[in-house]
Amino acid sequence: MAHGPRYKVPRRRRLEGKTDYHRRYKMVRSNKARLVIRKTNKYIIAQIVFASPIGDFTVTAAHSRELVKYFGWQGGTKNTPAAYLTGYLVGLRALRIGIKEAVADIGLHRPVKGAKVFAVVKGALDAGLEAPINKEVIPSEDRIRGETIAKYAEQLASTDPEKFHRQFSDILRRGLDPRELPKHFEEVKKRIDEVYSRIPPLAPKEVAGVLG
Repeated sequence: MAHGPRYKVPRRRRLEGKTDYHRRYKMVRSNKARLVIRKTNKYIIAQIVFASPIGDFTVTAAHSRELVKYFGWQGGTKNTPAAYLTGYLVGLRALRIGIKEAVADIGLHRPVKGAKVFAVVKGALDAGLEAPINKEVIPSEDRIRGETIAKYAEQLASTDPEKFHRQFSDILRRGLDPRELPKHFEEVKKRIDEVYSRIPPLAPKEVAGVLG
């Protein structure tokens, strides 16, 4: 273990593997909202966050669990299509309260090409939010729409039905054939659009109240 008169004990969240303070410092210096993206073992979470001298505050957010609860999503809640739809949802909510631009904050997730965190950013971009990103890291359209999952399910169903039912048991239990995932994805996205097309943007005074 490092030691000596000049050694500084890393901050608690750095030791816990929760915060990259160097990266965070650069984002805070931009004075822009952050599109904070986090993953758990079951869900995708996206938040629009502002930094302040007394700490971060979240002005709006979206959780992949909401896709199931409010929009009839029957697919997985941690796969690439769910990540995109969560980003799409938080992007629409950000625009509604007057936030048009944000900096992507993927925390300590590795910036791997095609990662789910970048599917969230793509969803927010398609909703109309501006977020600087290298387009090459965004997952392909067939992955976002669930076409790769559907093709794999089709292949598995014909070659190993038992494994098909075992591997897709959660989705099948919700009532969705994984081979129909791309169609279901479009239906849920359309449902989100229909809901938010009926919700007017907040008035300037209301926006000021939300943003403090």
